[in-house]
Amino acid sequence: DPRPRTGAPTVVTATDPTVHVHRVPDISCDHCVRAIESALAPVAGVTAVDVDIDAKTVTVAGGDAAAVVAAIDEAGYDVAD
Repeated sequence: DPRPRTGAPTVVTATDPTVHVHRVPDISCDHCVRAIESALAPVAGVTAVDVDIDAKTVTVAGGDAAAVVAAIDEAGYDVAD
């Protein structure tokens, strides 16, 4: 499985055309980060995830944008974009 494990540092650049950046206003702590990373781990095509607590964004490399949003929503977080 090429996806990084939870807690592993990832580098995701928003200039890559396969990268999706989503605003998630409810992100507030490390628990949120782990919950979102866990929710995105099984999404087909996702190769990296970066959850930024301060910016309240989730940057995802690969995967279908709709499937990513659905997974974040199923984890209990609203996507604002």
